[in-house]
Amino acid sequence: MRFLDVAKVYAQSGAGGNGCIAFRREKFIEYGGPYGGDGGRGGDVIAEAVENLNTLIDYRFQQHVKAQSGEGGKGKVMTGANGDDAIMKVPVGTEIYEEDGDTLIVDMATPGMRYRLLKGGNGGFGNYHFKSSTNQAPEFALPGLPAEERIFILKLKLIADAGLIGMPNAGKSTFLSRVSAARPKIADYPFTTLEPQLGVVKIDETDFVLADLPGLIEGAHEGVGLGDRFLGHAERCASILHLVDGTGDAVAKTYKTIRAELEAYGHGLEDKPEIVALNKVDAIPEKDVAKKRAALEKACGHKVHVISGVSGAGINTVLRAMAHEIIQRRIRQAEERHYARPARTPRTRHERQTVNYNAPVVAKARLTEEPRRPASARPRAVKVAKPEKTVVEAVFAKAITAKPKKLGPKEGLRLAKAKAAKAKLAEEKIRPKAKTAKAKTSARPVGRAKAKPRTLSRTARRARKSGKR
Repeated sequence: MRFLDVAKVYAQSGAGGNGCIAFRREKFIEYGGPYGGDGGRGGDVIAEAVENLNTLIDYRFQQHVKAQSGEGGKGKVMTGANGDDAIMKVPVGTEIYEEDGDTLIVDMATPGMRYRLLKGGNGGFGNYHFKSSTNQAPEFALPGLPAEERIFILKLKLIADAGLIGMPNAGKSTFLSRVSAARPKIADYPFTTLEPQLGVVKIDETDFVLADLPGLIEGAHEGVGLGDRFLGHAERCASILHLVDGTGDAVAKTYKTIRAELEAYGHGLEDKPEIVALNKVDAIPEKDVAKKRAALEKACGHKVHVISGVSGAGINTVLRAMAHEIIQRRIRQAEERHYARPARTPRTRHERQTVNYNAPVVAKARLTEEPRRPASARPRAVKVAKPEKTVVEAVFAKAITAKPKKLGPKEGLRLAKAKAAKAKLAEEKIRPKAKTAKAKTSARPVGRAKAKPRTLSRTARRARKSGKR
């Protein structure tokens, strides 16, 4: 299958169905009224990232993606069927751009991720929707909304944990075939690798994906050779393995050339962790290995590994160094995902008040016995005001609390009167109050009420008196 990492797609969503103009015509129903239904909704254009794809070759032959339009409304207030969505399946790591190729819309970096690129048109309303008390027979309906059309540029950036870069014939494909089950093309002429190759590497307890990128030469950012567009596949890598051909004469110059191309490309590629390895040491005399290694370390400023893709010497050390960088990035990504989770919605009253710092916080219910607080922290008892005493009670209390002394005739008489008043007061409190007899009202007469006697006039009363006499 041919590898393709850039594609141009013409996409169109579905148009909405038109509303229906219909009237109810049935026997024995004189005024049926409007009966037209609404139109169906058009389909959307949705991009979906799938794991079983690693190329955009499908869109080389199918450049037009069109969703189904909605069906028009029908009589009996029947709504038209909705149109089917158009699903664009793309490899994981695909970036979708506008027609200019620079405005990023979405990065499909997660397996199973879905994104709606175009929205389908809504269906139009039928005449049944517009009926009212003032318009009981509408003779119009609305058409469906038109479809959306856009052009998208798809760019694939492979999801790899590490990338291999270097000059042509630096031994990148040989290294990939040595550490993984991938079988890239290997030959003794430059630019053997024309497209990125992927391989799964396992070292100790760590698995990661290694990408072999086509070779770079001086002026690649200007389009010399295969160009530098393949460097986009290394943007997602955690580390870069820079292989330098040890059989060359100027290893330091070769290293600086590749670094200049990375800086010219940009996109943060020059800041990624880099592991430098001097390859093909099995074809170099031992006396020249140390000299070239020292020159390369001076050019890059850090440690240089000495390996051989054919014999396998020093390969495990390089793989462990790459695995260390990959593990560190995975830890950082896990922490970012953890802290990027949305805050949990408070459900209880205590949780809601804890989130709202301005509100008073209600303490959680204690299941254990509360510890005894010191005396200084205990709440003080509140003094309750006693009811005021009467004059008699005050006099009697004063007499009781007074110190015993010889009483004179006046004091004795006063004490006797106070005791008598106290006893009378206590008796009145104990004695129940006599119930007052209420006047019993006469029962209401049952039956027909008697007529009131007629009031006689003054003359009649005088005549009656004179007659009795």
